[in-house]
Amino acid sequence: MSFSVALAGKGGTGKTTVAGLLIKYMVMKGKIPVLAVDADSNANLNEVLGLEVSDTLGNAREEMKKGQVPNGMTKDVFISMKLEQAVAEADGYDLIVMGQPEGAGCYCAANSLLTGFLERLTGNYPYIIMDNEAGMEHISRLTTSNVDVLLIVTDTSRRGIQAAARIHKLAGDLSIGVGRSCLIVNQVKDRLSETALNIINDAGLEFLGTIPENETVYEYDLNGQPTIEMPADNEAVQAAYEIFEKIVN
Repeated sequence: MSFSVALAGKGGTGKTTVAGLLIKYMVMKGKIPVLAVDADSNANLNEVLGLEVSDTLGNAREEMKKGQVPNGMTKDVFISMKLEQAVAEADGYDLIVMGQPEGAGCYCAANSLLTGFLERLTGNYPYIIMDNEAGMEHISRLTTSNVDVLLIVTDTSRRGIQAAARIHKLAGDLSIGVGRSCLIVNQVKDRLSETALNIINDAGLEFLGTIPENETVYEYDLNGQPTIEMPADNEAVQAAYEIFEKIVN
């Protein structure tokens, strides 16, 4: 049975950077192979990881829906081939990108085939890290289900923390099979205010800790450098690793 972590949170909180650091931590600890899944329609986990992506599952779904399966090839074989093409391989982990949301029309057949092949693919990995859409769309559609840890990332803003609380509540209301629902507060300048702590406590969130605001993270992002290449002694990286120790055995 795979150990899975799904990341969620309001846009702009550094969720994808945290996902990349978690993947780096898993590889460093020998928790491999990892399947990294970019389920955000604004896909950029590959940039954090420094990987080139040649195809997405969204493209395969579009092509199948539009009848672009090559002559003589069954839909099963086509989806299997596209799935293999969409996997970007790295040292200790692989990345697959879900791609853009569906357009108009019925995607039932394509989605059904894709779901079956994804289930088979994920079964080959003992560890799965999924970077989800900002906000709560992935939860309300039940695309994040049966995960060991729902890792909610927020910044120090009131809106961000309130969004985290709503994600936590929605996950509980939908009964989607989340083992632990945990919170990380990212981009912290000093320390959390009493108001922020009260919102977190009232929501019943398991608060794992904070990651400090860090100039190196900003510089790597601005210059297009993979943030997972930041030095291990960076204070933000160290803080993230200390938090990950609480969820990864």
